Amino acid sequence: MGKDLVKILMQDLNKVISKNDLMNLKSKFIGKKGLISELTSELKNLSIDEKKNKGAEINSIKKEIEIAINKKFKDIEEAEINEKLNSEKIDITLPGKAPAFGSLHPITQVLENIIDIFEGYGFQTVEGPEVESNFYNFEALNIPENHPARDMQDTFYLDNDKLLRTHTSPMQVRIMENNRPPIKIISPGKVYRCDSDITHTPMFHQVEGLFVDENVSFANLKSILNNFCIDFFKKEIKTRFRPSYFPFTEPSAELDIEWENKNGEKKWMEVLGCGLVNPKVFGSVNYDPDQYSGFAFGMGIERLAMIKLGITDIRYFYQNDLKFLKQF
Repeated sequence: MGKDLVKILMQDLNKVISKNDLMNLKSKFIGKKGLISELTSELKNLSIDEKKNKGAEINSIKKEIEIAINKKFKDIEEAEINEKLNSEKIDITLPGKAPAFGSLHPITQVLENIIDIFEGYGFQTVEGPEVESNFYNFEALNIPENHPARDMQDTFYLDNDKLLRTHTSPMQVRIMENNRPPIKIISPGKVYRCDSDITHTPMFHQVEGLFVDENVSFANLKSILNNFCIDFFKKEIKTRFRPSYFPFTEPSAELDIEWENKNGEKKWMEVLGCGLVNPKVFGSVNYDPDQYSGFAFGMGIERLAMIKLGITDIRYFYQNDLKFLKQF
């Protein structure tokens, strides 16, 4: 019976396909109530010499069974691992998935382009505070209290005579009160007004320009801005200066460009405001208007971006729509 156990085991092992089946088979042969235990229980009926011989034979059979079961366990485990590897393998010949990279916002791209152009003309870039006082935002720019021009601003007022600046023009005064001519600067930054529709947002971006020296004329202003339009739009472009009104410049003008829409129609579009610095602004910073003259201009970045990129609604810039942003 002992030697036959090994043969029976080998036959049964060929039918085993899982670890669970193998554990059941192991219990059948070498468990507490298994076939080996039954052989061992018969030793009590044998003589001492027969016990020694029979016991050694049973131990040999048990060891052979254990070896066979352990080998089968490793075979099953290896087969499971191979099956898992085959089902989860990666085909390294397939093209990989490129990681997604961010990019500069279109407003940032346009702003950096404008800064590069004016720095190429010799302008220095400076920045100022977004929270301003009434003095810098209005009074020093010839917009005293109750002045009609304040109605154009729709201001966000804060406590203690503070407000969110409505334009970047306060930097004209801040720069001039701490420096002497010649001054040639641009000042980009965020500005705030209570306004919101397809062409206005409560927060938007402007670039202020200021050039002060002896004998600065309106001709200098026209030359700089005409060259800017050509460099910014990267083509020859017709411009015109229309008379306008800004309290801090006199005379004042708005610059229009001739632009062709999608239907091929040519129209005039206003792109910025400008003019010669008002002598009253020079008075705020103790400049002699008989000795110095200068020009200033201010442009909305979103408006220029909309014209250059063909965007019809300013709110697209701030909706965080990746389909829109990925175009740029």
